[in-house]
Amino acid sequence: MKVLYPGSFDPLTFGHLDLIKRAIDSFGEVIIAVLENPTKNSTFTVNRRLEQIKQATNQLSKIEIISYKGLTVDCAKKFQVDLILRGLRAMSDFEYELQIAHTNRSIDASIETIFLASEAHHSFLSSSVVKEVAMFGGNVDHMVPNLIANDLYEMFDIKYS
Repeated sequence: MKVLYPGSFDPLTFGHLDLIKRAIDSFGEVIIAVLENPTKNSTFTVNRRLEQIKQATNQLSKIEIISYKGLTVDCAKKFQVDLILRGLRAMSDFEYELQIAHTNRSIDASIETIFLASEAHHSFLSSSVVKEVAMFGGNVDHMVPNLIANDLYEMFDIKYS
């Protein structure tokens, strides 16, 4: 079975990677779909995020990495996927994600959404938190893969090794 894991992944975190690995184990194939969202002010370009994800997942099989614009359900249909994967860290995520899942089902009832809870030690992680910590000079090595940490340090002119 194939599952679509959509998101902005700006940047990809260890929480995202954990969900990807668990989804491969549970469903077989995972399509990581990077949303090109014109309403968000992204830190990294779509092409850079795709490259970051490719490098961070190069040891994994059964994944495909794509970018898309528009509705997630349209992306799911294009790639013949009937299941959308979303991660949950806290109850506040559930309320938002449930609303999106219901919206997607109202657009196309054949598309299901499945939620995976993050591992407890990743429950604080979000791309926004990672960027904020890096922006203020904090170490993010325990939050994101090395390549992404280095990209953030370079972007915010921080010296870590």
